[in-house]
Amino acid sequence: MTNIQDIFKKSNVAVITGGASGIGLAAAKYFAGRGMSVVIADLGGDRLAEAADELKAIVGEENVMAVETDVASKDSLEALERAVLQRFGRVHVLMNNAGIGPETSIFSPQANWDNIFAVNLMGVVNGTRTFGPKMLSHGEPGLIINTGSKQGITTPPGNPAYNISKAGVKVFTEALEHELRNVDGGNIFAHLLIPGFVFTGLTQGSHVEKPAAAWTPEQTIDFMVESLERGDFYILCPDNDVARAVDERRMLWAAGDIVENRPPLSRWHKDYGDKFKAFLEQK
Repeated sequence: MTNIQDIFKKSNVAVITGGASGIGLAAAKYFAGRGMSVVIADLGGDRLAEAADELKAIVGEENVMAVETDVASKDSLEALERAVLQRFGRVHVLMNNAGIGPETSIFSPQANWDNIFAVNLMGVVNGTRTFGPKMLSHGEPGLIINTGSKQGITTPPGNPAYNISKAGVKVFTEALEHELRNVDGGNIFAHLLIPGFVFTGLTQGSHVEKPAAAWTPEQTIDFMVESLERGDFYILCPDNDVARAVDERRMLWAAGDIVENRPPLSRWHKDYGDKFKAFLEQK
């Protein structure tokens, strides 16, 4: 793993999808603060323009680009790449972060399922496949950071389409890193960002103010950078309510459903509640 200080430096270029708010904007502000040129891609013209103005105040107008982009469309992602390369020449950091989360059930309307898969999963797959080849070919060190979710690992009941999309992001990013590390002379590395409870537009619900349990997007990005400095592939973020040790036990229990042939999602099964609680309390 290369030193990330060689990547997060002045004159290098970062592209962030879903970059107009939340974790994406916090990442863009961090990169801008390091002097990097920053490209934010998102939907919502006014919000995108406001985010661009915030970034210009940090790093200067000449180093900021905001592009209306629908990551559900491969054509839109390819147009984004063309615009970025024309303006800045090359990309060093790609953060596939755009995500949506309309509620679904197994038999809920098809449109919600299609939209979640198109944005959360195929937006990551196609974003990587669009930008990745030229990132590899320029030879300079770089990163592809994909935003996953704990729900893609423990897959709790409720909103199965979201869980499936984020499980797909995990599997895709693992395969991506395996392939990248076996490229002769390759200098691009992949990482999976796994946020905890973060107060963003996607998670705030009816809350006007940040709940005490939630992290801010800025805390999440600070943790991400610390993890990248350690060379972590899995960037498993805690929050103010759930410690890493609890997440680890939850994930081990989920894997144990297969190994021990328990019912699926046994953590929420009436016959296994006490057993899970005892497992969680084990040291």
